[in-house]
Amino acid sequence: MADEQAGGQPEPAGSELAGNPTVLVVDDDASNLASIQKIFQRDGMRVLTADSARTALDLARSHRVQVVLTDLMMPGTSGIELMRALKQVSPDTEVVMMTAYGTVETAVQAMREGAYDFVEKPLKRMTIIKSVRKAAERQSLVAENRSLKQEIKLLTRREIVGSSPALRRVLDVATQAAPSSATVLVLGESGTGKELLARYIHERSTRARGPFVAVNCAAIPESILEAELFGHERGAFTGALTRREGRFARAGGGSLFLDEIGELSPAVQVKLLRVLQEGEYEPVGGDTQRADVRVVAATNKDLRAEVSAGRFREDLFYRLNVIAITAPPLRARREDIPLLVDHFLGVYCAKNNRSRLEAPREVLARLLDYPWPGNVRELENVVERAVVLCRGDRLSVDDLPDAVRDVAEATPSTLTFSVGTPLDEVERRLIRETLRYAHGDKSLAAQLLGISTRTIYRKLGELEGGASPPAGSTGS
Repeated sequence: MADEQAGGQPEPAGSELAGNPTVLVVDDDASNLASIQKIFQRDGMRVLTADSARTALDLARSHRVQVVLTDLMMPGTSGIELMRALKQVSPDTEVVMMTAYGTVETAVQAMREGAYDFVEKPLKRMTIIKSVRKAAERQSLVAENRSLKQEIKLLTRREIVGSSPALRRVLDVATQAAPSSATVLVLGESGTGKELLARYIHERSTRARGPFVAVNCAAIPESILEAELFGHERGAFTGALTRREGRFARAGGGSLFLDEIGELSPAVQVKLLRVLQEGEYEPVGGDTQRADVRVVAATNKDLRAEVSAGRFREDLFYRLNVIAITAPPLRARREDIPLLVDHFLGVYCAKNNRSRLEAPREVLARLLDYPWPGNVRELENVVERAVVLCRGDRLSVDDLPDAVRDVAEATPSTLTFSVGTPLDEVERRLIRETLRYAHGDKSLAAQLLGISTRTIYRKLGELEGGASPPAGSTGS
């Protein structure tokens, strides 16, 4: 028997209000079922009734039910078994158990398994109304919390935006590499989206259902990085009070992204090499374990130069460098800037509860002219700042940082050379003019010229017979 007092058609998702919940009453006793139905109807609730677990599950599938009030002891399927099945069909639905004297202990066990409350028979009108109302309030809060978390996840989910040839070439390689088990090395300047590329590869791999675990090797102190990556046993060192699994274990069945791989100490480099060669590792103070992960590494350093300088193992470099992908700097994909601006406006207008803003032509012109030494990350920060400071429904040039707003004043001059000008003279003038435009910042000048900082020092040394690269700078 099923009596749908709320109406004959399934109700659309989200139509129920916490103050007027839909309650499903389940009891094999027809008189008890009718009595409870009247109590809830008089209190203004929507009521569905079922005399068996099977009918109750069918109603839960076709209606948005906030609370199920079910008898604990029923022939065939018990109230606890029904609750377990309901949680599979409708995880947010709260369950209140009706129990007779002598089965309270079983009802308590049901609460341990997920029931919200239990009420004892003979039922009292105010008791069941109060219990079901509170269960409905909890269900509403849980559902709202889950919805908000999903909205935040969608807002904060980062994605690769753009259609420039430079970006398409990189994504083509990443798409081809993704289904394989090969280790991937993602190269590129800071802020170019190396982690986004790593996630892109993971999501298109055979390990997409597994976890994606990211580790910034430069952000973890060298003294604890080994234990953080490989885990440790209790008592392995002072302060190791409990056993802890490392990032390799957490990434089991998925992908491990090692950012700033060039910052690894020699000792950790050796252990990582063993993982890549043998597929196994040893937690600090523990026994050998198998590593079921796909490694994607990233760096903004020139690892070949690091190998030449003796700071990075050559054998590890070749193990990592099976497939190398270079994330293009923003200056190499300027045609993507309007798309990125539009994307970030959508994200940060929603995040700051603002109506959608527009970026007029004069704003886009400044953004297109700026050299973006911080790449996409810097552009994102600039757009977020502009959204917060904008007072109208369109961005203005005044909403931009000084460096971006005044870019027109710093636009580099155009160089012209007569046919037959010696190449070293062209190189000298080009480097000097770029340095003037970059206000003497050799790192920025190197980025604009598409060369490394070490190379610009070497060129200056060759052209002017003096300067040499500072210790620790990288080259190409």
